[in-house]
Amino acid sequence: MRLTTMTQITVDGVMQGNGHATPEELASGFNRDGWALGAFADDTGEMITGTWGTRPEMQAHPIGVALNGAQKYVASNSLERPSWGPVTLLSGDATAAIRELKESSSGEIQVHGSAKLIRSLLAAGLSTN
Repeated sequence: MRLTTMTQITVDGVMQGNGHATPEELASGFNRDGWALGAFADDTGEMITGTWGTRPEMQAHPIGVALNGAQKYVASNSLERPSWGPVTLLSGDATAAIRELKESSSGEIQVHGSAKLIRSLLAAGLSTN
């Protein structure tokens, strides 16, 4: 499998989800709350507030159809029952699980926005095909 990351990062290296910092990020000294908010339109924010997996109009959209039918892998040691299937939970050593996926499957595996996971995958040499 080819490993692809889907991230938003500023030119100076700030990686954060659109429009807000979490309370934990703010408490730890993160001071760029809302750095991408200006690029949003009201309807874009509304689209992201709901998920492709729960809103009927988003589920029926061609992107929603593709996302809802795609196999998803969730790397988490705290999530017990992922609700947006088809999904496989990768608990424990996510780097080892992703290495196994890359070696045993074809296609693409995407990592969406987890800086910590991305750094661990890069450090493990999983960025190459």
